[in-house]
Amino acid sequence: MEFTKSQQPEEVTVKHIILEANESDAIVFDVDDLMTYLNQLTDTRDRRGKVYPLGLVLTLVVLAKLAGEDRPSGIAEWIHLRRDALVALFKCKHQRMPCLNSIRWILQEIVSAQELERALTRYLHETYGGQESQLVAIDGKTMRGTIPKGSHQGVHLLAAYLPAEGVVLKQVEVGAKENEISAAPEVIKGLNLKNKVVCGDAIHTQRGLSIDILARGGHYIWFLKDNQPTALADAEQFFQPPQKSAGWPLPEQPRTMAQTTGKKHGRLEQRTLTLVVDEVGYLEWPGARQVFKLERQAHHMRTGTKSNQQVIGLTSCDPEMASAEQLLEWTRHYWGIENGLHYRRDVTLREDATRISQPTLARAIAAINNFLIGLSQKLGYSNLASARRIFNARIAAQLPR
Repeated sequence: MEFTKSQQPEEVTVKHIILEANESDAIVFDVDDLMTYLNQLTDTRDRRGKVYPLGLVLTLVVLAKLAGEDRPSGIAEWIHLRRDALVALFKCKHQRMPCLNSIRWILQEIVSAQELERALTRYLHETYGGQESQLVAIDGKTMRGTIPKGSHQGVHLLAAYLPAEGVVLKQVEVGAKENEISAAPEVIKGLNLKNKVVCGDAIHTQRGLSIDILARGGHYIWFLKDNQPTALADAEQFFQPPQKSAGWPLPEQPRTMAQTTGKKHGRLEQRTLTLVVDEVGYLEWPGARQVFKLERQAHHMRTGTKSNQQVIGLTSCDPEMASAEQLLEWTRHYWGIENGLHYRRDVTLREDATRISQPTLARAIAAINNFLIGLSQKLGYSNLASARRIFNARIAAQLPR
């Protein structure tokens, strides 16, 4: 590991903390490697006021969160209780660890959340590879812990996410006077979308965003609702019975279908996707090639009740790129963003329950939460809560006694 002149000799690692992948000896997470990336972040502190190197503080925060701590106060306490071991591990010049105020100040005022996000995403890519899966889901969530009392608005983040890999490629904040429509072009800006497929909810079904994605070499899958009434009405025509006149029966348009059935959370669900190619360019939508109807029928085993949902969508993918089976798989993975990203951040990492008043601090915490989700999946752990318990035990075993 190399350090800049301003960082020497405060931090010299004497050993590494290494977390092994699940059921694999070939993939590991070396904390020292991560610190190399974090030491490259811009440090705006005056050199004379630096007690702890920036990379060290951020690494300690990541370690505490890997071990199960989520609130800034819990993170600081976890570090304080292991002070002697951490001082010895990192061979710190000062025989102490950063306090809660120092951690808050660094995450809130010193670190650029955007730069931190880029560094963590780059670390995952350069260390573990991947980020090559085709589907990119864009979706937003509000950090409820940032909503002031008496208000309904807190920090709202829009993310570009790879569901197959659990990795957030990019995340942008939706301003107080903005919505996800205006933030979506920014979240795809700078991303390599060549041969990738961007999928978003109905709010993202916008002509301008479609053009931006196509211009970057990508494709889109959109769901249609009442915010695009003309496009929805036109797409629904593909699934209406053909009009008939006496002596002139019209054939039904060629279509393909795919179906899956699965049982989860006490619910038996059947998904059916019907796909039609827009051969004549009937849809007046940039790059549209196919339309689909997705039906979801659910049977709730405990109550015996049944529900039926139907949604119409369109895509720029041609039939060779996206068959009915492929589109059904992609749409299922897109809706999986709720469990794969939002649920893990909200519940497992207790993001919603963590009261944070400063937006910049919230952004930094969200970036680290995204990193934990991606890292655990790269290491082969599908259950993040279980992974953190394992990480906690392994970290404790490797700390100096």
